[in-house]
Amino acid sequence: MRIASLNTQNMRLLPNRELGRLHGAWDSDDPEDPRLDPIDRRLTADLLAGIDADLVALQEVFDIATLEHFHARYLLPTGTRPYPERVCLPGNDGRGLDLAVLSRRALGAVRSHAALTPGDLGLELPEGVDPEMPIFRRDCLMVEVGALTLFITHFKSPYPDEAAAWRTRHLEALATRALIEQHFDNPAEALWLILGDLNEPDASELPLPRATAPLEHGFSVDLMARMPRPERWTYYDPHSARYHCPDVLFASPALAARYPDAVPRILRKGLGTEAARYQGERLPGIGRHRPHASDHAAVAIDLPGL
Repeated sequence: MRIASLNTQNMRLLPNRELGRLHGAWDSDDPEDPRLDPIDRRLTADLLAGIDADLVALQEVFDIATLEHFHARYLLPTGTRPYPERVCLPGNDGRGLDLAVLSRRALGAVRSHAALTPGDLGLELPEGVDPEMPIFRRDCLMVEVGALTLFITHFKSPYPDEAAAWRTRHLEALATRALIEQHFDNPAEALWLILGDLNEPDASELPLPRATAPLEHGFSVDLMARMPRPERWTYYDPHSARYHCPDVLFASPALAARYPDAVPRILRKGLGTEAARYQGERLPGIGRHRPHASDHAAVAIDLPGL
């Protein structure tokens, strides 16, 4: 089974739906040229079609109508095989940037955890956190596919207050770990994979450990670490000119041991040319900043036999 993950950067069907227009791959608080929107989304579709994954975990999809529209009007015209299983459940992001799944494999249980509060999991609260507020900024979407259980995530970004964002992201990491520990009798021996955008910066000004540390240090195996360190980046921040790897594949110890030679691929051909560290081939029509498929690269991994 080939699994892929991509933050689609603000994919949403605009309110005037009879026009069938998707918002392009740009953030709403930045002034951009909306005439590039359909080109962005054609590039998003071309990127995913080239990966040809059996299952794709998507972040920043507005709702199920957006996912259906993208699948029918953009993805299928590329000639790629259809994805009969399409899921996008409401999360907590006020802008509707939810988690979604496209799958050619039959899905088992699909479970949202958007409504979970810290009290539901018995987590100790950082100072200033409302115990009745949902833990996840968006969601943690649990998806069973064959023998594998996926935990699809999109944690809080480090902006605008890095310290406050660290507390939120750390709580999200603790909650994701607690969900896995509750779901499996022996998490180390089960087959599971955490994937998505954890929004953890590679370098921080804070004198604190990584907010995602509860998911690391032996609890999981970072499959991205199987790549050489200079190649381990999926995102270019044009404001700081820094390269980061917020997109992750954290495997259970059992899954990592079952696939000792499985190395992720980072597909950067949809990034704008401003991400100059990447010197490989890009999709036709890519511009310096836009048009582009997303500001994130896609990540894919092959796990044969699942």
